[in-house]
Amino acid sequence: MGQDYYALLHITRNAEDAQIKKAYRKLALKNHPLNSIGPSSVETFRQIAEAYDVLSDPVKRSIYDKFGEEGLKGGIPLEFGSQTPWTTGYVFHGNPEKVFHEFFGGDNPFSEFFDEEGNETDLNFGGLRGRGVKKQDAPIERDLYLSLEDLFFGCTKKIKISRRVLNEDGYSSTIKDKILTIDVKPGWRQGTRITFEKEGDQGPNIIPADIIFIVKEKLHPRFRRENDNLFFVKPIPLGKALTCCTVEVKTLDDRLLNIPINDIIQDQRETRLQTSESQQQSQGKKPGLLTLSFP
Repeated sequence: MGQDYYALLHITRNAEDAQIKKAYRKLALKNHPLNSIGPSSVETFRQIAEAYDVLSDPVKRSIYDKFGEEGLKGGIPLEFGSQTPWTTGYVFHGNPEKVFHEFFGGDNPFSEFFDEEGNETDLNFGGLRGRGVKKQDAPIERDLYLSLEDLFFGCTKKIKISRRVLNEDGYSSTIKDKILTIDVKPGWRQGTRITFEKEGDQGPNIIPADIIFIVKEKLHPRFRRENDNLFFVKPIPLGKALTCCTVEVKTLDDRLLNIPINDIIQDQRETRLQTSESQQQSQGKKPGLLTLSFP
């Protein structure tokens, strides 16, 4: 006679999906190798993982209910082949940790009770009974590359993330997409940090991590930025360097500045102008400097 998956999970044959999940959660935590040292705990842990793998899947459960473990694993009788897609037989992958990991959404429910070497830590809550204590995952940091124009004018960036979200049963989870909106303010600098609190993966025993975006400036074809100042490097032919000339500078907002140079340009000559090119308008700061450099 085959295995009774319902008996392994201590539930009835008419158990609903939420009851199956609740039963698996209780038994998986009880019999997990990190929590149980009994001689049969490893095999029990594997058996309840297989039972949950079958009963949580509507197709597998339907075949199991009709034909038992033999029909589920050996293939159903040929006369029923046209009525169901299940004809090849079920094989459990044999990895109960995979079922455990997927059920808890990537979260290890025991992580707050064991150190890096696997030794149990004393939280003064009676060992594993102190499961009400939650820890927040470490922040997740990602670079946000912005052009100089984005930082001058300001803009809105929408970023799609994928994260685990707890289901209604409070135990299992599903991967879902979410759009995060970043309102870039004029004058932001490289290194500005934008924090979305608790937008990381959800789990039954964790506080989701904060997601932090760190501003990085893209290289610009004309300008180099230092704090609130811009540097414009312009090669000048020798003939013009020895006479008066006018240098054209196209600004970030597409204006064309004609800057007169009335002196002879020597090596590494720099000309600084007061300009609105790098002002932080939203913060009421004074305009920065636009420095022309002639290598």
